[in-house]
Amino acid sequence: MEDNYICGLHAVLAALKNNPQTVEELWVSDARDDKRVSSVIQAAHDARVKVHKSPRAALDRMVDGMRHQGVVARLREAPVRKEQDLDTFLAHLPAMPLLLVLDGVQDPHNLGACLRSADAAGVHAVIVPREHSAPLSAVARRAASGAVESIPVFQVVNLARCLRQLKEAGIWLAGASQDADTDIFHSDLRRPLALVLGGEGKGLRRLTQEECDMLVRIPMAGSVESLNVSVAAGVCLFEAVRQRQDAR
Repeated sequence: MEDNYICGLHAVLAALKNNPQTVEELWVSDARDDKRVSSVIQAAHDARVKVHKSPRAALDRMVDGMRHQGVVARLREAPVRKEQDLDTFLAHLPAMPLLLVLDGVQDPHNLGACLRSADAAGVHAVIVPREHSAPLSAVARRAASGAVESIPVFQVVNLARCLRQLKEAGIWLAGASQDADTDIFHSDLRRPLALVLGGEGKGLRRLTQEECDMLVRIPMAGSVESLNVSVAAGVCLFEAVRQRQDAR
């Protein structure tokens, strides 16, 4: 499946509503005629996106057998923001921003799931390194379930330099590490914050850890040593959300 295709009702509808200018064409299964598909078609018409009726087998071939729910869209380009745009973005953040930094998440399913959790938690932006990170491919977009089209994603050349840039903007960096002394539930996250999580297996790189203001861990009660990075992201993000709500 080509990286500029997305599929699935929720992902396609989110793209049409949040970033209609990025959607080039839409294909809809000729076997579906229900309210959910009709809402996607209506959104495409509102955005002046060309709609094609197509046999389901043709859609299967377009997305290499991925579960598409009868809708496939082709996008013009991945909505990734560049490092040089970060300063301006940071200058216009609210007083208590919440960011997510992913240090080398290479599985597109995990990247998409992290973006979905970030969107649900109200994260203002996600930052990823350009190298050693999964691209915003069709697989990642499908796993994100529309979050790619609704949350800013910055791709940076030098992650350590970017982390220093965040600190200069007054944002506190909390890195997730199972070697940390303090668990996240006893850490103060009620501040301008960027949660920093490492990739699958290796976790945070040494240079990334050194740039963090504090390291926190998720307490584990069972026999497994760590959580999947997308699950860990959800736990950390919503603990930050909980603390901020309690502080109101």
